[in-house]
Amino acid sequence: MASGVDRAADTLSILETVLYARDLATVADFYERVLGLESVASVPGRHVFFRCEGQMLLIFNPDATQQPPKPGTLPVPPHGMEGEGHVCFRASADGIAEWRAKLVRAGVDIEADFAWPSGGRSIYFRDPAGNCIEFAEPRIWGLS
Repeated sequence: MASGVDRAADTLSILETVLYARDLATVADFYERVLGLESVASVPGRHVFFRCEGQMLLIFNPDATQQPPKPGTLPVPPHGMEGEGHVCFRASADGIAEWRAKLVRAGVDIEADFAWPSGGRSIYFRDPAGNCIEFAEPRIWGLS
């Protein structure tokens, strides 16, 4: 690897993905009711966490996480962002068709639905916080 880090014991992979939303209750309802994710931890007004296969989707309220940690709490550095974020969920071609139908039934507007020039399909929509959410076939990145 270019960084020179020894990868003999670990393979680099994404463990968690973070989105931000101020109205956590509304966003949590969307991810639970529409996408079927189960919340595994939450602190009202601060965060809600979802398990997604072997990864985690964390949704933080940026107003809370941009503050330095209080004495006696975990020393997680302040973080947050303004504006819409993006996350893409892996799906098969058949799965994308099923997700599209489910989203439309739930009243979610599909912003884009197209095939990539190199192969594979994506659909895009927004969560209640305005984050751009995508379902895509892994082959858009040459993955299986």
